[in-house]
Amino acid sequence: MSTLAIIGAGSQLGAATARRFAREGFAVALISRTAERVRALADELAAEGITARGYAANVRDHDSLRSALDDAAADLGPIDVLQYSPLPAKEFLRPVLETTVDDLQPAIEFSVYGPLVAIHHVMQHMRFRGGGTILLVNGGSAVRPVAKFAGTSVAFAGESALGQMLHDALKPDNIHVTQLIIPGGIIEGHPRKDPTVLAERLWEMHATKEQFRHFAGDMDLDG
Repeated sequence: MSTLAIIGAGSQLGAATARRFAREGFAVALISRTAERVRALADELAAEGITARGYAANVRDHDSLRSALDDAAADLGPIDVLQYSPLPAKEFLRPVLETTVDDLQPAIEFSVYGPLVAIHHVMQHMRFRGGGTILLVNGGSAVRPVAKFAGTSVAFAGESALGQMLHDALKPDNIHVTQLIIPGGIIEGHPRKDPTVLAERLWEMHATKEQFRHFAGDMDLDG
């Protein structure tokens, strides 16, 4: 059985992606900062017949993140697909003229250091297994900076640059690093940005292994 690990798993996109990959035979490791919520979600999915386990980790605490990934691999099997999609904290969404170094530091730790730690931790095993997929999920500020959301604009741009470089560097190892941009955020019932629609898009990105960046909507209409 293949294993999907979702860092930042929640009741919307995380749950939808878990269900979509489970249809293809994946076990699912759900990783989030709040143990009670993520384990409740795992129980909900397990009641539907999905092999799912929940693990607590703070993406800014590198040891806890590595430990959660190790526990997931021990319980469910080696991680074949890693999704990095935690929701940014509200304090990252401050106007640029009010943003200080102290504001940017946690945003960069969250969106650059966090995925780098996670990817480094799983990629050696993916190399050994002959391939894998890294799914990065970001808002529109990753490609079009928004002055009122300075922290995420800077940090998401850094995550995008990191992802693009890893996409190129890991391609020879059959590890596909890919990014989904969701302009304007997730909206239930939206024809392009509903969680189930986005989960299908993420599955297609994994299955087809095409270009690095994909858009869930139009930046001008949906951003």
